[in-house]
Amino acid sequence: MTGTETAGAVIEARGLNLVFQTADGPVHALKDVDLSIGKGEFVSFIGPSGCGKTTFLRVVAALETPTGGSVAVNGMTPEEARLNRSYGYVFQAAGLYPWRTIEKNIKLPLEIMGYSRAEQDERVRNVLQLVDLEGFGRKYPWQLSGGMQQRASIARALAFDAPILLMDEPFGALDEIVRDHLNEQLLALWARTEKTIGFVTHSIPEAVYLSTKIVVMSPRPGRITDVIESPLPRDRPLGIRDTPEFQRVAHRVREGLRAGHAYDD
Repeated sequence: MTGTETAGAVIEARGLNLVFQTADGPVHALKDVDLSIGKGEFVSFIGPSGCGKTTFLRVVAALETPTGGSVAVNGMTPEEARLNRSYGYVFQAAGLYPWRTIEKNIKLPLEIMGYSRAEQDERVRNVLQLVDLEGFGRKYPWQLSGGMQQRASIARALAFDAPILLMDEPFGALDEIVRDHLNEQLLALWARTEKTIGFVTHSIPEAVYLSTKIVVMSPRPGRITDVIESPLPRDRPLGIRDTPEFQRVAHRVREGLRAGHAYDD
C-alpha cells in the first residue's frame, strides 16, 4: 500500500482517469476520480447513462485499464486482486448458461478454480440457501423467473466467498415489485455476509434504500459530484422510504445529479 492510500480502505481510487480511443476521437469516461470504500460498506454509484459508473466497477475488476491515476483493491492492483479472488462480479444480465442447471452454473467458477467436487457441492448448497433458492439447483435457467435468475447469478458470484461483491445494475430490467423484493433480500444478504458491495444503479430510491454511501456522478467525462454518507439505520424495512429522513437523502442525490449537468458541454 502506498502512502497516498487511506488506511483500512478496501477500494481506493486516486486521480483516476480513463480515456477510450475511438474512431471519432478520444472519449473521456472517467476524470480525476478520488474515492475510498471501507470494509463492509454498501456503496451505490448513480448518474446518467455514460457517466462512468460501470466503467469504474470494470476498472476495479481489472476489466478496463485506467490511463491515469491509481486504483488499489485490498492494497493490491486490480489485476493482483483478480488473481487473489478478491471479488465476485454480477452483471446486468444474469448470464447463466441455458444448458447447465442452476447448481452447475454456480459451480462453474469453482470448477475453473480447481475446488474438489465435495467442496463445490457444499458451497453450492450454502449459497443457494443464502439467496433463497433451495430446491431449485436442478432447474435450468429458462425454468426460473427473471428475479430468480438474478439471484442465481448473485449466488455464483458468492460461491468462492470473495470479500467484495461488484454489482452492475443487476435489477434494472425487473419490474418494481420484484425489484423491491430483491432489494430487501440483498440487504439481508449483505447483513449476513458482511461483504463490501459496489452497486451501480439508475434509481434514486434504490440507491438511497440500499446504501451506506452514495456516489453521485456527472455526465461524461465521469466525475464525482457528491459522496453522501447515509444517516439511515442498517435495519431498513421498505417503509423507511416514506420517512422524511429518506426523502432528505433522496433530495440531496437529486440535487447532485442536477449539479453534475453543469459539466455538460
